[in-house]
Amino acid sequence: MELLEERIRRDGIVREGNILKVDNFLNHQLDIDLFEELGAEFARRFADAPVTKILTIEASGIAIASITARYFHVPVLFAKKAQSVNLDGTLYATKVESFTHKRVYDVIVSARFLTADDHVLIIDDFLANGCAALGLVDLVEQAGATIEGIGIAVEKGFQKGGQELRDRGYRVESLAIVESMDAATGEIVFRH
Repeated sequence: MELLEERIRRDGIVREGNILKVDNFLNHQLDIDLFEELGAEFARRFADAPVTKILTIEASGIAIASITARYFHVPVLFAKKAQSVNLDGTLYATKVESFTHKRVYDVIVSARFLTADDHVLIIDDFLANGCAALGLVDLVEQAGATIEGIGIAVEKGFQKGGQELRDRGYRVESLAIVESMDAATGEIVFRH
């Protein structure tokens, strides 16, 4: 998606350790006009899928998932990274390692909100090693629901996550795929 690539080129910051900072428009401060375009693009790409629910992970994926859900007219369910007193009954749980935060989270969803009847579109802001997406896949599989696809705003194509998901047979649609980044020069190359 050219609009997103241009925004990453203009405002993204490449850091050592394969870090791409896009916090001024994607995952700290949010550009809602851009998110409307991302949601519309996910709706276009998955128009053939009978989506009944959108699933994301706390916290950065929630905004993009919410706007995308407007186009499908379905609810958003987000996997929580912490148990709370409000979560009761049967829970689906898995472990997810965060590339950015360098820690492992227990993520959970209530079985009340994810059932075998659901057709799930997974939405997230970033895909690097694929841990978050694979964790969400695990939750959907625990529920016996159907995965209709995985929509990613920014994929780091030089890391293993996207390929691993595709190799497992999942439909992955990434709006911008970074082929390479150079922290020394700030150069970002996109896959087309």
